[in-house]
Amino acid sequence: MDDLDAFRQEVRQWLDAHCPAAMRVPGPEEVVMGGSQAVFATVEQQHWFERMRDKGWFAPGWPTQYGGGGLDAQRVRVLEDEMRRMKCRVPQVNIGIWMLGPVLLEFGTEAQKQRFLPPMTRGEQGWCQGFSEPNAGSDLASLKMAARADGDHYVVSGAKIWTSGADKADWMYALVRTDAAAPKHLGISLLLIDMKSPGITVRPIELISGASKFCQVFFDDVRVPAENLVGPVNGGWAVAKRLLQHEREAMSKMGDLNLPTQCELVPTVRRFLADGAAPGDRAIRQRAVACAMDEHAYHLTVARMGQQAKARMDVAGLMAIVKLVHTEQDKRKSAVLIDAMGNRGLGWEGEEFTEDELATVRQWLLSYTLTIAGGSSEVQLNIIAKRVLGLPGN
Repeated sequence: MDDLDAFRQEVRQWLDAHCPAAMRVPGPEEVVMGGSQAVFATVEQQHWFERMRDKGWFAPGWPTQYGGGGLDAQRVRVLEDEMRRMKCRVPQVNIGIWMLGPVLLEFGTEAQKQRFLPPMTRGEQGWCQGFSEPNAGSDLASLKMAARADGDHYVVSGAKIWTSGADKADWMYALVRTDAAAPKHLGISLLLIDMKSPGITVRPIELISGASKFCQVFFDDVRVPAENLVGPVNGGWAVAKRLLQHEREAMSKMGDLNLPTQCELVPTVRRFLADGAAPGDRAIRQRAVACAMDEHAYHLTVARMGQQAKARMDVAGLMAIVKLVHTEQDKRKSAVLIDAMGNRGLGWEGEEFTEDELATVRQWLLSYTLTIAGGSSEVQLNIIAKRVLGLPGN
């Protein structure tokens, strides 16, 4: 048995011993949003959170001096595979770990790493992302929220919108305009902003569903220490592009949290179809097989990308397609499951529906949002066309 196989066995044993059974099945509880306002729906949820935190596996690939697990990329992949195989729920959702943390490891000062990374890995610090503005969504570089230098501070004024979790976040990483005269891509910087700072107003945005994590955030002459600048002043666009790569990777994994794996998809569809005697059942089973094959090919591609990156080969092109391909795959997989459920796929709540059925419907709705979050599929296709394939613009 080689070292990687031995590690896989260790991971299986540890997960089996420490992941409560209640955390291995979809449930109605909200996921835990990491931060000072974290709320646990059940004791099992809290135990799972604490065990993964103490193991350093909130950020398994980060260096141990910043609270991470110190695992290499291959072992991180093994851990993710085993959690997926055992259907372990994600112990916390924290975009600080998923998106900002890797950027701080690459661009941050040592003081910034020591200050911000350990609280993330302890689940004590929750983050929100201040990118989109009322007139700067897909064209992010047209943002206008200004940061004016004033001694050892920046004075920030403007607004952000569609900011997920801003009402519960401790900090925001925000793109701000630090040079209004520069070309729009060149006058942007990335600031870390304490959400308790005077001058910040957060207004939740209510959606038609009656519930939403989206907020609009207003900044009225908010003073931010200059030491909270990540990367060079006016060099935030390059930092932001790197952060968006991590965001797309995170979005590509979100569908894995509750959907069956490729090995389970076809049996799950057969179970939903019951006797499978309806005329369209064969077509649904064929679609399920096609989805399983596509997902298997995707995971092989990701594994190949990891090996190429380890060999210091250029994987920029592959990284560009990961988010697009996987979120679209998850949308198709969810649609197959809904079709297999028939009228049981109409359930949103109620005792007449099983929890598996309700979870599948919720995931089907979520699958559409994931093709928008982190850059819509249409935007991703444009990026791939221009930056990977080198096709001319309009």
